[in-house]
Amino acid sequence: MRVLQLGPYPPPHGGVQTNLVAIREYLRQRQIPCAVINITGTRRESADGVYYPRSALEVARLLLRLDYDIVHLHLGGNLTLRLLGLSLFCSWLPRRKSVLTFHSGGYPSSKEGQTAGPLTLRGFVFRRLDRVIGVNPEIVELFRKFGLRPDRVRLIYPHAPAAPPPGTDLPEPLRGFTASHRPLLLTVGLLEPEYDLPIQIEVLGRIRERFPGAGLVIIGSGSLEEELRHRIEAVPYREHILLCGDVPHAATLRAIAECDLFLRTTLYDGDSISVREALHLGTTVIATDNGMRPAGVHLIPPSDLAALGQAIEAQLARCGSRQRQSESSEENIKAVYDLYQELMNEK
Repeated sequence: MRVLQLGPYPPPHGGVQTNLVAIREYLRQRQIPCAVINITGTRRESADGVYYPRSALEVARLLLRLDYDIVHLHLGGNLTLRLLGLSLFCSWLPRRKSVLTFHSGGYPSSKEGQTAGPLTLRGFVFRRLDRVIGVNPEIVELFRKFGLRPDRVRLIYPHAPAAPPPGTDLPEPLRGFTASHRPLLLTVGLLEPEYDLPIQIEVLGRIRERFPGAGLVIIGSGSLEEELRHRIEAVPYREHILLCGDVPHAATLRAIAECDLFLRTTLYDGDSISVREALHLGTTVIATDNGMRPAGVHLIPPSDLAALGQAIEAQLARCGSRQRQSESSEENIKAVYDLYQELMNEK
């Protein structure tokens, strides 16, 4: 068996990247070759079986040139014509099996998702693929609306590492900030409008009235970085908020493990991998209710400052009862491996 994955390759680290890398490591530990074609705008030198094509034509050439049995696409966000075209091209490749994982948990409830049907271009493309994977039941139901046969659809939840690698340290200034602030609030995500980060900046002022040592760490990068920096500079408690940009994934896991509360305030969100990572690490999670949060998350309404403040204060009052989730996240990766074996047996 030889596998080729297409999707975003870290850095930066996000839910899709985490899943892709976990699959690759699982296969390579079993001496199964697994190459990757990065399909984002990131440009690096190709090395160690990870390719960074500069155009759609280069992607097509790699798909035709590389030696593999299974091509596995990882898609998130909206289903653009470019991504649909790529999926269709993969389904036409001779002597190769095609798999697609759709990671966009919020898509089924979106305007585009509500128009799902078998007579759409999306339905035609999805039915061409040998297998499709949904990361939550809503996506699986979406595939049904697109007319896919049940035997071609799998529900496989995203991978969440159970712990940071041994010996992982926090980089500065994150290490010093963590050591000097308790309780510590943490959020991980893109610095984009849908993550509703201003509400977290504002709520910290209220939390510090009751917990004077409180601090907030924001990990991630995005288009709102400068705007958020200006917003932070405008508040009197600015030195207690750390906007630290992208952090290596292992260190991010360490930060999640060491914080007191993990926050996920969103206006639009899917099945967040960082939420699942926090739960696995035994960290209390407060998140906007999007209808698909895993068990154990403390839910709040969207964009509700009062509800967020009350939830934070209530959970900080109960701190000390951290428990790691018992389920093994590697079972999700094994389910992908079993699907590959199933496809190989069909040849």
